[in-house]
Amino acid sequence: MGVIPKLQNIGVLGGTFDPIHNGHLIIAEEARLKLGLERVIFVPAGEPWLKDQRDISPGEDRMAMIKLAIVPNPYFRTSSVDLARTGPSYTVDTLTDLRRDLGEEVSFFFILGLDAVAEILSWRKPEDIITMCRLVGAKRPGYRAIDLKHLERNIPGIARRFTILHNPLIDISSSVIRERVARGLPITGLVPNAVELYISEKGLYSGIAEKEIPRSSKGAKR
Repeated sequence: MGVIPKLQNIGVLGGTFDPIHNGHLIIAEEARLKLGLERVIFVPAGEPWLKDQRDISPGEDRMAMIKLAIVPNPYFRTSSVDLARTGPSYTVDTLTDLRRDLGEEVSFFFILGLDAVAEILSWRKPEDIITMCRLVGAKRPGYRAIDLKHLERNIPGIARRFTILHNPLIDISSSVIRERVARGLPITGLVPNAVELYISEKGLYSGIAEKEIPRSSKGAKR
């Protein structure tokens, strides 16, 4: 009888990451520690299916910033599955491609904000997603509750596949960082130093005049 491979618990954190910031890193590490994850994979979206009225930085820049940001943490990784795929980035496709790349001996924990979990009914094939991963809802400032009974009525089984992450509330957003850069304000402490330097050297977000829209749709990746 052959040896049964050990099941690996892998976190997946998707998003636009334009730019990645310290809030992303803190949530990823909290999930890793509290859920016993062996690593967390950052997956930048190629083309978010829910666009937010602004131009998104090139994928190579967003990926470069992620790689710079995760250097200090040996448990963090990146994946370009969404950048390599044409068309909108959907979570069901992300998980399918990661499964293909990492094999069947992996159990995925998909990390996202509680506000995003509340919108899962609008996602592509949500009933398939909950069979492919466990959803991990991270708390965000101003959004601490979710109507799980309502979601269960529409997506039977989701309650058993959902975990709330009791993480510190970090009030940092990529949109605020872009706005501060555009206004010539410092972003020290909001992003890793290497990311701040990259943004400066590449001239990212300079002169941006973006129209603010609700956070729940910014950088959406469903």
